[in-house]
Amino acid sequence: MIALPSRRILGIDPGLRITGFGIVDAAGSNLTYVTSGSIRTEGKDLPTRLGIIARDLTHIVREFHPDETSVELVFVNVNPTSTLLLGQARGGAITALVMAGLPVYEYTANQIKQAVVGHGKAQKKQVQHMVQHLLQLPAAPTADAADALACAICRINSAGMNLLPTHYRRRGGRIIG
Repeated sequence: MIALPSRRILGIDPGLRITGFGIVDAAGSNLTYVTSGSIRTEGKDLPTRLGIIARDLTHIVREFHPDETSVELVFVNVNPTSTLLLGQARGGAITALVMAGLPVYEYTANQIKQAVVGHGKAQKKQVQHMVQHLLQLPAAPTADAADALACAICRINSAGMNLLPTHYRRRGGRIIG
């Protein structure tokens, strides 16, 4: 029997207080959970928080050697200050990933939920449940880790079926919409 090539995907759910991460190996249609968790930056000033996100993601990349990464896109929030801060957290994460030489793919929350649950309006509990089911985990991961794992699963599904919208284009090592 021929072994299918394996890819290791690091999914990121960016946040300024809590950034979720999750790593999934994919070989054909087989998904294997590697690790997940969160990077916590509460109680620090903005530059320190961004530094913690970049530093910790760099450590994760060095330890687990992902082949590519998937990051959730920023949605425009009612509060523009929150949106700006979330964008800065994403920037810190993406910078660390690009500096590590990894391709970065970006997906909206709706695309991620669609890929994992089957519809873009899924609730957090539904995402947690489906991630647990798809990765055969003994318990549901935390919400941030589940979102990051879902982001990795979305990348795996999208790459395998070429579902990236045609209007996406590559710029500086990352896919943008």
